[in-house]
Amino acid sequence: MYITDNHMHIHDHLGLEAIKQFRKAGGTHVFLVSKLSTHYNLTPARGRDYNEIFQKHLKMVDQARKIVPGAYAVIGVHPAELTILTQYHSLERAKNIMMDGLEVAIQLIIEGKAVALKSGRPHYPVSKEVWDASMEVMHHAFTLARDANCPVQIHTERYTKEGMMEIRDMAKRTGIQPEKVIKHFAPPDIEGFKELGLFPSVISGKGIFDAIKAGPRFVMESDYMDDKNRPGAVLGPKTVPRRTKEMLARGVDEDLIHTVHVDNIESIYGINMDEDE
Repeated sequence: MYITDNHMHIHDHLGLEAIKQFRKAGGTHVFLVSKLSTHYNLTPARGRDYNEIFQKHLKMVDQARKIVPGAYAVIGVHPAELTILTQYHSLERAKNIMMDGLEVAIQLIIEGKAVALKSGRPHYPVSKEVWDASMEVMHHAFTLARDANCPVQIHTERYTKEGMMEIRDMAKRTGIQPEKVIKHFAPPDIEGFKELGLFPSVISGKGIFDAIKAGPRFVMESDYMDDKNRPGAVLGPKTVPRRTKEMLARGVDEDLIHTVHVDNIESIYGINMDEDE
């Protein structure tokens, strides 16, 4: 049985030990997402500076793949970068640095070194000017992903139907398929996503059992942060395998679980998971 964590980080707490724990708990596939520039002690002055972050992340994913062959890289520019960059640059300059960074990421994806782009908009209150700039950056990410035919994992504010409708409409304007837009840290109420066409990556707490009631149109994530300053955030690396086994123990249909962990993943990312074994 394949078990997939759609959104996890490895950084400066457990590092590769987190991947060993994931594997030991029964995990077989994991999407490892790059972090903020501050986590790499880097302050980008131009878009190409993000390549240093991406190369460090790709190297870590290569090491993780020796433990879990089905480890994949997700790279991009976190929306909170705008807050960081505007400490050193004008808003316009910061926005352009982020857009250029996304272009560096998409080239690596085209080369097959990563499978998805990361983008989004702030999850905390910001000025209208910052919000509008973030929307421009996300629009650019969607356009790049459309041309590369790859998915985008988006980091946004907490779910509201109105907010997700805005993102769905942006997807339509750019031409990216809505199901290629994955809402990271999605709530278990997945009906709204089904309606809009966006794909939910559901945080795998106990609420995952509410998601199951609405059917298998979701993927699961721990959003494990691997941050030495926040060692328990968000959920541990064993969570998705353990929660999946709990689902089975509670009598959840195996076909549903297969759809969540395999069929949805292969459809979104265009991969063949059997090739990883």
